[in-house]
Amino acid sequence: MTTETIITDQNTVRQTPAPSSRELFLGFLMLGLIGFGGVLPLARRIIVEQRRWLTAAEFTDMLGLCQFLPGGNIINLSVAIGLHFRGVSGALASLLGLIAAPSAIVIALGVVYQRFQDNPSVQHMFAGLAAAASGLLISMALKMLMPILKKPLPLLIASLFFISIALLRLPLLPTMLVLAPLSVIAIWKLPS
Repeated sequence: MTTETIITDQNTVRQTPAPSSRELFLGFLMLGLIGFGGVLPLARRIIVEQRRWLTAAEFTDMLGLCQFLPGGNIINLSVAIGLHFRGVSGALASLLGLIAAPSAIVIALGVVYQRFQDNPSVQHMFAGLAAAASGLLISMALKMLMPILKKPLPLLIASLFFISIALLRLPLLPTMLVLAPLSVIAIWKLPS
C-alpha cells in the first residue's frame, strides 16, 4: 500500500495510507447507503473527518472542480477521488460503490411510492425528509466556508457567485462562464 504525505492547514505533516480500490469501493458503498438524499454533507464528513483521505482544503478544491463539471456533484467527486488515489480502477470502484445500492433502493422505493403517493402520511414523510436534507446541505456549506474565510479573494469570489445565483437569480451557466475564469485567473495571480 502506498503512503501519501499530506500537509494539513495547520502546516503539520501527516502520513496517511492511500486507500485501495477495495477501500474506495466500500467507503463509497457505505456513503451511498447512509447518505440517501443528502450525500455531500456526509461525504465531506466521511472523506475529510473520518477516513482522512483528503484535507478540508483538498475536499473543497476537488468539490469546486466537480461542481463546475456537468453531472452530479457526488458522482463527479467519487470518480475524482478514485482517480486521484488509484487511477481508472479506483474511479470505477468509487463510482460503482456509490451507485450500486442506492440504485436498487430507488427502484424499490419508486415502486412503493407509486402505489402510496396519495397517502397523506407519505406526503408528510417526504416533506420532513426535504427539511432534513436542507439542514444537511446548510451544515456542509458552513463547513466548506471555514477554509476560505481566512482568504479574502476566494471569499469575495464565493460571495459573488452566491449573490449572482441566489439573490439576483441570474442563470447558472452564464454566471459560471463569467465568474469561473475570473476566479481562476485571480487565484492564479495570487502569490503562493
